[in-house]
Amino acid sequence: MNATLMVPGGLAGLDGSALAQLVDALVERGWFAGERFIDAALCQALHDELRQLSASQALSEAGIGRGDHHQLRRDIRGDAIHWLDRESQAQRHYLTLMAELQQQINRALYLGLFEFEAHFAEYPPGAFYKRHVDSFQGRANRVLSTVLYLNPEWPADGGGEMAIYAEDDETQEVARIRPEAGTFMCFLSDRVPHAVLPTRYPRASIAGWFRRNASLGGRIDPAR
Repeated sequence: MNATLMVPGGLAGLDGSALAQLVDALVERGWFAGERFIDAALCQALHDELRQLSASQALSEAGIGRGDHHQLRRDIRGDAIHWLDRESQAQRHYLTLMAELQQQINRALYLGLFEFEAHFAEYPPGAFYKRHVDSFQGRANRVLSTVLYLNPEWPADGGGEMAIYAEDDETQEVARIRPEAGTFMCFLSDRVPHAVLPTRYPRASIAGWFRRNASLGGRIDPAR
């Protein structure tokens, strides 16, 4: 199993060495995992906000597919979500960091990233997300996926890791990423099969996607 690339330090204005490692990892293997990549205080504020949303029943059951193909499948995916809407200072801070990251990746890799969308995700004990890739068939506008983990001091026996699989053999697991607060994942949406393994404790994260503008023939994409 490949070792996980870990990057020390925070993301206050994007650390140049951390960004370079992220870009290199995307080019070399299609995915990156950086420990303590996002400031602990921001992760705590986002974690507190997610807990408040959960307590006020403001989360929605997550489904699979979009539009007419959207469906709830608890045998495939068991998290509840809330889309980021810039309503809090913590959300605005995080989205500002992602906007800066978008600009830096576009400069380095010329990916034409157009915008970023993200949601909180809470996995209750026993929940999981089976192996999948993030780009929908025929809709390759999701280019890069991200995950920020929010749980401080995640226990060693907590489960809930992200399993990464080989692109050319989806049965071959190449890494497991522990969902510890501050760890940041970034990977190619259509090339990196991954799964969330069953969790033993409530698992908190923010899942996000950098998208390409796929407007065509008068159809605006991303849709407004």
